[in-house]
Amino acid sequence: MEIYQLEQKAVFEKLETTKKGLSKKGAKKRSDKYGPNKIEEVKGRPLIFKFLENFYHLFAILLWIGAALSFVADQAPLGYAIIAVVLINAIFSFWQEFKAEKATEALKELMPVYAKVIRDGEPEKILAADLVPGDLILLEEGDAVSADARVIENYELRTNDSALTGESHPRRKNSDPFLEKNVSITDAPNIIFSGTSVVSGSGRAIIYATGMKSEFGKIAYITQSIKKELSHLQKQMITKTKIIVGLAVFL
Repeated sequence: MEIYQLEQKAVFEKLETTKKGLSKKGAKKRSDKYGPNKIEEVKGRPLIFKFLENFYHLFAILLWIGAALSFVADQAPLGYAIIAVVLINAIFSFWQEFKAEKATEALKELMPVYAKVIRDGEPEKILAADLVPGDLILLEEGDAVSADARVIENYELRTNDSALTGESHPRRKNSDPFLEKNVSITDAPNIIFSGTSVVSGSGRAIIYATGMKSEFGKIAYITQSIKKELSHLQKQMITKTKIIVGLAVFL
């Protein structure tokens, strides 16, 4: 059964925790097992290589040849103009990719720095990066949610899930089992998610997913791993460029 379908007692058993929260020793063991609760960057190609790519694709090579022929034909102004076109295109393309690389940093900014938990039966404030599955977190109005968790107590608890679902209206949360089948976990009213915030009310919840295992982390991973694909117009331009190059070489 999914975490949102379980009774509260079953939730405690599944996550191996209690109403007093985890012990500090137990939390340390889980931290070693699951790692820090943070959004990680998927390593890609260095930006310098992405910048240099703009100088040796087919269309750029054609322009370089055109610039060289311009200088040979004693048409230096035209040669400089072509080189300027290549440079401007490279800078513009690189800037677009650079802004896309910053998407991960924007997601990280939505993550809170601190969180309130119950450990060894006592409330304390810890770094959000130190949260682990099984931690019992305290929720109050204005708090940012640090990890995906199952609500076990709520007092008029409402959250803003717009960062995750795009819905602008606050969603009311409850602690009852959600028995619907074949639904997205984001539709479960007893689940709160990393990257969202508490609009009103208060409550308690048990964390079941942290870091890249959270729904927010999955979005961050997808955002970073999407491969750049050429648009239909770009594909047509490449085809036409090849035809022009072929004709030019033939002539």
